[in-house]
Amino acid sequence: MPKAASPNLRGINRANIHHETENIAVEGTQTYPLQDVISSDELYSCSEDHQILKWNLLTSETSLVVKLPEDIYPVDLHWFPKTVGGKKQTQAEIFVLTSTDGKFHLISKMGRIEKSVEAHKGAVLAGRWNYDGTALITAGEDGQIKIWSKSGMLRSTLASQGSPVYSVAWGPDSDRILYTSGRQLVIKPLQPSAKVIQWKAHDGIVLKVDWNSVNDLILSGGEDCKYKVWDSFGRLLYSSSSHDYPITSLSWAPDGEVFAMGSFNTLRLCDKTGWSYALEKPNTGSVFALAWSADGTQLAGACGNGHVIFAHVVEQHWEWKNFVITLTKRRTMQVRNVMNDAVDVLEFRDRVIKASLAFGHLVVATSLQCYVYNSRNWNTPLIFDLKEGTVSLILQAEKHFLLVDGAGLYTSPMRVD
Repeated sequence: MPKAASPNLRGINRANIHHETENIAVEGTQTYPLQDVISSDELYSCSEDHQILKWNLLTSETSLVVKLPEDIYPVDLHWFPKTVGGKKQTQAEIFVLTSTDGKFHLISKMGRIEKSVEAHKGAVLAGRWNYDGTALITAGEDGQIKIWSKSGMLRSTLASQGSPVYSVAWGPDSDRILYTSGRQLVIKPLQPSAKVIQWKAHDGIVLKVDWNSVNDLILSGGEDCKYKVWDSFGRLLYSSSSHDYPITSLSWAPDGEVFAMGSFNTLRLCDKTGWSYALEKPNTGSVFALAWSADGTQLAGACGNGHVIFAHVVEQHWEWKNFVITLTKRRTMQVRNVMNDAVDVLEFRDRVIKASLAFGHLVVATSLQCYVYNSRNWNTPLIFDLKEGTVSLILQAEKHFLLVDGAGLYTSPMRVD
């Protein structure tokens, strides 16, 4: 049987791009410039220094998008979804920014505040678009959860409780909401008559949650210094041992195969069952927010000392019969035949996003192209271009393979000599 295992985090880079030390929010996006380029990776960050900065992850260049008014202290940031069902959204060039003054702000990619809305009493602790961009949910220090239209009109108050709602997440079909309630987690359907699921999740206040749209699994982390994995019925699948400090951030990779966890001077990569793959100890203070690139190969963290850290997922392994293939660098794979110790090195123009090894063929998707290799000849792959650089799944059969990306499904025969 083919086997893939054990990715690691490598290339932890720090950049001191903000001056203050708390309430830093980051959000990874993938943009499509009006040039003859398919995509370029960008990251936006904001902080108590009132700056919104843009990082180009390809060139490591940083630029100031806008200096916010002095009375706006950001808390959370989330981009309007880029695509729905393979179609680009017309409103995709805006993001929501929540702040401590009880407002959320709709801001353009260029930094212009298009609209500011009075939403809560006290800080707006979270703001999240649903998957098709038809609704925005906000959670407040006042214990209320509200749903808004994409233009910022209030639709309903979904919940009201006596304690702050620190984190909120949409369900995979955007028909349910997961939110924190002290030590408990609550899943509330948007349908008024549907059953609410509520359970004690931690022995301390729950600080962060995330809900993956692919595997339907839930992450939670709290002041009890533990992170946990749950199914969508509230059943516990995994509980970590107690860490030294509270869990301050959690984020699923887009494909749901791994997730990242942040704490004080701690960044951990885990598989979807909770098992830890890699542990890094950057000297950055608490990691308050985590964001993945759209292709799931890069991770950014917003830290308490004003730094933004970047990491890349490498050292993944694929095994089939007598072949072991390792992603040694972002653009390099090593093929080893364990029968005779023969080694081949595969170099790619762009970073590797996904790969699959089975039935005598290796299928590799990069950010721009797909490569199909025959295990009898590693020198002459079949190469074709991809419309989107966000491949989420590769499935192989004996004579064909299936590839899924943001533009749809590809099926192709594996005719490689």
